[in-house]
Amino acid sequence: MSTRNLLLVRHCQATGQHSNATLTANGHRQALSLAEFLADYPIDLIVTSQYKRAWQSIEPYAAKAGLSINQDERFNERTLSGEPIENWQEIVRESFDDQALRAPGGESANEVLRRAWDALDELIHAGHSLPLVVTHGNLMALVLHSLHHTFGFQGWRSLTNRDVYALHETESGHFTFRRLRSDS
Repeated sequence: MSTRNLLLVRHCQATGQHSNATLTANGHRQALSLAEFLADYPIDLIVTSQYKRAWQSIEPYAAKAGLSINQDERFNERTLSGEPIENWQEIVRESFDDQALRAPGGESANEVLRRAWDALDELIHAGHSLPLVVTHGNLMALVLHSLHHTFGFQGWRSLTNRDVYALHETESGHFTFRRLRSDS
């Protein structure tokens, strides 16, 4: 069995949380910097969530590399609740320990992980040299937590816009990850 790799990127700074939120002026600068950072990686596939801030974050790189941007709803942001809630950070924190926890109208961590890993497994095993996924902080943190339990709520809080993590499947079939880039 050969090893497989994937890059997981958190979107750049955005104007808000809704699906049509665009990048801020700083977010556009971050996207240009991200494109420079990624220039030496042999990326051969780009997949983003359907949220505008996700695909805008990788547009400069895609243009330079001559790659199209594919969207997959399975990488969309986690729906925490059907209605705005005041204690949303508490729900995020508790969901690292109780992955079945779900606010009314929202998704549990288990549901998010199921859709995320279905999509990640497809990409990782599709024969690409290095697929790149642009997604959102909560989904990214849950995926990393699923690989190592120590990446929990504090790991989520430590994520910055345009963070880049490398996921690596070892010969034994286990995944490891490491942070390649952070704005901290």
